[in-house]
Amino acid sequence: MECLRLGPEFFTDPHADYSWIREQRPTSRVITPQGNEVWLVTRYADARAALADPALHKDNAEFHALAEARYGPIPRHEIKNEINSHMLAADPPDHTRLRKLVGKAFTARAIAALRPRIEEIAASLLDEMEAGPDRVDLLDAYAFPLPITVICELLGVSMGDRDDFRAWSNTLLQSADREAHTAAASSIAAYLTALVDERRAHPTDDMLGAIVAASAESDRLSRNEAISMAFLLLIAGHETTVNLIGTGTYALLRDPAQFAALRSDPALVPNAIEEFLRWDGPVHLATLRFTASPTVIGGVRIPAGEVVLVSLTSANRDPERWPDAETLDVRRPATSHLAFGHGIHHCLGAPLARLEGEVAFTALLSRFPALALDADPSTLTWRPSTLIRGLDRLPVRLR
Repeated sequence: MECLRLGPEFFTDPHADYSWIREQRPTSRVITPQGNEVWLVTRYADARAALADPALHKDNAEFHALAEARYGPIPRHEIKNEINSHMLAADPPDHTRLRKLVGKAFTARAIAALRPRIEEIAASLLDEMEAGPDRVDLLDAYAFPLPITVICELLGVSMGDRDDFRAWSNTLLQSADREAHTAAASSIAAYLTALVDERRAHPTDDMLGAIVAASAESDRLSRNEAISMAFLLLIAGHETTVNLIGTGTYALLRDPAQFAALRSDPALVPNAIEEFLRWDGPVHLATLRFTASPTVIGGVRIPAGEVVLVSLTSANRDPERWPDAETLDVRRPATSHLAFGHGIHHCLGAPLARLEGEVAFTALLSRFPALALDADPSTLTWRPSTLIRGLDRLPVRLR
């Protein structure tokens, strides 16, 4: 079977490609816009099964060994190892151990306790917007600073460094320039290494302090694992919500009926959050998995040692799972979508992202009920990433 080649337009409108792929070749070998040959899973039922399939592994060291067996010696990248020893690049029992260490910080009770502070941050950002010009980039003014402030406070990271983190994160998640990618990885690894070492010398009672304290017990968490966990929490802790707020707002501004429904009934916001996540969620393709042994997905046999990418974006618009799946409907019962994954790697921070989204939309629509798009949609661009689904900017008029 011929390998499908996905072009640059795949970043802008993957839904156009997925409509055909789901119908004709739901599990198929493709070449991504970055030039990587992978297996792509697109239907909801297959995606859900693949995400929970123990035959699909994620361990970084195991994948490196498989790649060397196929392609020959591959130079190890010390910087990547420093920030890739986290739970998204691990299988049980390591994954179980790593997740348990931070799980207590993300319980429903712990997240609910953050609501007053998140509401305070949102109100402060909206105050600044209200006092400023009528036209703003909503990503810069609101969608980015809200979640990055929350996660920086949880970890005890200086807010003065948030713009650096945004730049590093953007480069790591979407740059095809290997030198730029390496430089960003090096910068964030150096920053987090210094931060972890500082916490070792001077313990704190924030989340990072707890992670570092666990790293003092070598049988529980290594120094690299502590650095990697800080990396994962910082990057994943804001990227998901930035794009939930940005893409969700963009969807509302292009659909006046849905915007009016939500504005007139704020009680719909939690349900609308689920629909935003389903309709165009912040994670496009789930993080890398590979076949440790020959595996059948959607009736297709995939050999051992192959990279498998599960499309959350495609699965969440599968018409076999949701009637009228291409339509945004803030009243739709949209639970069981795959925006946060499924199985043991289901996003640990999902409750926090949902809470931040609920606070963000409720406050934004209340403060600026006449919010409007301030650009021709055809001029807006999407981040060139197969992992993150989000706009580069979102110009709006506030009044």
